[in-house]
Amino acid sequence: MIRVLRVLCLAAILMLAGAAPAAAHNVTVGADLRIAQTIAGTEVTVVIEGTKRVPGPLQIGVIAFQPVTDLPVALELRSVADGRTVTGVARAAYKPQYTQLTVDRTGPHELTLRAGNETAVVPFRVLVGRGSAIELLIYGGLLVAALLMIGGLLTGALARRNQAMLLTGGAAIGLTVAAMVVIFEPLLPAAPPDGAPPTVAPTVGAGAGAGAASGAQTGGRPFVQGRVETLPARPAVGEEFTLRLDLIDGSTGRPVDDLVLHHEALAHVIVTSEDGRCFRHIHPLRTAPGRLEVKMRADRPGRYLAYAELEREDSGGQLITGEFSISGDTSVGAETPVETVTPLMQPAAPVAGRPTTIELNTSGTPRPWLGMTGHLIIRSQDGTFLGHVHEMGTPGPRLRFTFSFPSPGRYLAWAQYATGDHIVTAPLTINVTASGAAQ
Repeated sequence: MIRVLRVLCLAAILMLAGAAPAAAHNVTVGADLRIAQTIAGTEVTVVIEGTKRVPGPLQIGVIAFQPVTDLPVALELRSVADGRTVTGVARAAYKPQYTQLTVDRTGPHELTLRAGNETAVVPFRVLVGRGSAIELLIYGGLLVAALLMIGGLLTGALARRNQAMLLTGGAAIGLTVAAMVVIFEPLLPAAPPDGAPPTVAPTVGAGAGAGAASGAQTGGRPFVQGRVETLPARPAVGEEFTLRLDLIDGSTGRPVDDLVLHHEALAHVIVTSEDGRCFRHIHPLRTAPGRLEVKMRADRPGRYLAYAELEREDSGGQLITGEFSISGDTSVGAETPVETVTPLMQPAAPVAGRPTTIELNTSGTPRPWLGMTGHLIIRSQDGTFLGHVHEMGTPGPRLRFTFSFPSPGRYLAWAQYATGDHIVTAPLTINVTASGAAQ
């Protein structure tokens, strides 16, 4: 009996020692942070690799998704807590070389990027995992069990059966404690890592004063009130201008500076001309608290529609809309040729309110961009509706999306994907019928 118990305990020790304890509280610790930015006329993704300790190294790289020739990006890392700064230079490239900066503490930091004549300030947090009481129980139980097991084996070898049984029983208890903790750890509240923001209990009805106007959510922060404008107020065809987005908290009137990354960007801005011949998917720079800006040009005069997808901390995703006009004559700007792609759709005639699968071939194998293989932006003809869906994970050089059109009519759509150092945009036109018309 004693031999059987010893064998079982030894097997349990080996099984638990080889298995890693659950680490639900480390989900975001050590993960890379990826932030899309439209800067110096190109589309890049800034990668901040996760760090395991402080003081320690922080690796930063800038991946180019449009052709650039050795674009230097000046970096300045600043701790919000003590103001300490370190600087360096990264070079945007298809396969970038990472630049190493030193980080001295956890918590809130700001990374300033400078390229060309543009500057962006990206807020983020340095997070480092820390040991918990749960881990102490697990490893403590295993240590006690191992020591008692060794003692039991030695005592049994000396023919002291009673003492050996006691030690072996203690080892079994230690193993049981460790095993129970491993089993029930996922059900326990996760311990925050070092550098995490303080937890604030939500107030029921918070932001109710702004809820009706700005879509506040009970128990969270209100949705953002946004204003879209251009500098200058009426840009001309072919000239560079700044598209500005100011974000305000409707309940306090203060700038909103608590955006969270949403598909690897603080905000996704879609700009289309009214006729749909001009399309841009860009990622503005945070230039001040509550202010996002991006420089761009338009090659056609007329009315333009702007849509900003963003998400506020402890709130939810929302869409802010605006419009502006471009002055000038059509002959001034270069006419951009538009070649509409004909996708394979199922059903062939999409029906409003029912799922439609949209599939198209790509020029090369797509690589992830903004966390996805492909994106499909859908706008109603009159511009009152905008949808954004992601590729379904189709292998090979093709994209497949599923979307339910809200109402019958004509829709303009743009499929986007990255291949090599190019972002490809394929325009589509989709006519959607009413439910009765398809029967």
